[in-house]
Amino acid sequence: MADTKEKESKQARQADPGEAPEGQEPKAADVAPAEAPAAPKPKQKDKQKGKKPGEGKRAAPAEPEGPPVEPAPPPRLHEYYEQRVRPKLAQQFGLANPHEIPKLVKIVLNVGMGDASKNPKALEAAVAELAAITGQQPVVTRAKKAIANFNLREGMPVGCSVTLRAARMFEFLDRFITIAVPRMRDFRGLPTDSFDGRGNYTIGIKEQMIFPEIDYDKVEKIHGMDITLVTSAGRDDTALALLRELGMPFRGEAPVA
Repeated sequence: MADTKEKESKQARQADPGEAPEGQEPKAADVAPAEAPAAPKPKQKDKQKGKKPGEGKRAAPAEPEGPPVEPAPPPRLHEYYEQRVRPKLAQQFGLANPHEIPKLVKIVLNVGMGDASKNPKALEAAVAELAAITGQQPVVTRAKKAIANFNLREGMPVGCSVTLRAARMFEFLDRFITIAVPRMRDFRGLPTDSFDGRGNYTIGIKEQMIFPEIDYDKVEKIHGMDITLVTSAGRDDTALALLRELGMPFRGEAPVA
C-alpha cells in the first residue's frame, strides 16, 4: 500500500512540474511572472518642434469695457435730402422711378501747385490742410505726361486731392454752405454757368482761409482749390435744381428756407 501511494505522488509531480515538493518553496523559474502595470503615457506638451507654448490656440475675445458705442447719427443734410428734396424733385420733373431722382454722388477737392516738386514742404502743408478741412487723408496727384514748356516730367507731384462720399460728403457740403461760403470776400452768390453739361458743378476757391479748420497763424502759403460736385442728374438744369434745393446760394437767388 505504501509503495502504491508513493508511485501515485510521483506521477502527480511529473504531471505538474511547477508544483514544488512538500516542505520546499517553489523556484523562481517555476513561478509565472505577474503582469507589470502599464506605464503612464507622457502628457503632450504645448512646446512642440517649431511651435511656441500656447501657439495655435485662439484667445478668448476681450469683452468691451464700458457701455456699447452707439452709431453716429446720419448727417442732417442727408436727412433733409431724403425727407424734402427727393419728393420735391420727383414731383417737379415727373419722375415715377425713384432711381431716376437726381442725387449727389461725390465731392472732389483738388489743390493744384505748380511748385510742388521744388517746394515739398508747401505740398506737405497743403495735404495737411486738406485733411483738416475734409477729415479724410488726401492723395498726392502726379503729372500723367511730360510738358516741356512747364519743365514738367511724367510722375512729378503737381498737387493733392481728396474724394468724399456718403456721410462725409454731406457733412462737408453742410459746413461749406453754412460756414465757409459766407466768409468769402465780396461774395454775391455762386455762378450758375459753372456746369460741365453733364450735371457736374465746379467751384473755384481763391484761398483756403474761408474754412474754419485752417489756423491762420500756421499757414505757410495761401492757395486756392477746385471743388467739384458730381451728381447723377446727367443734365445741368436737373443738377441746378438739386443743388438749389440743398441750399447752394446761387447768384441772384434767395437762399432756400
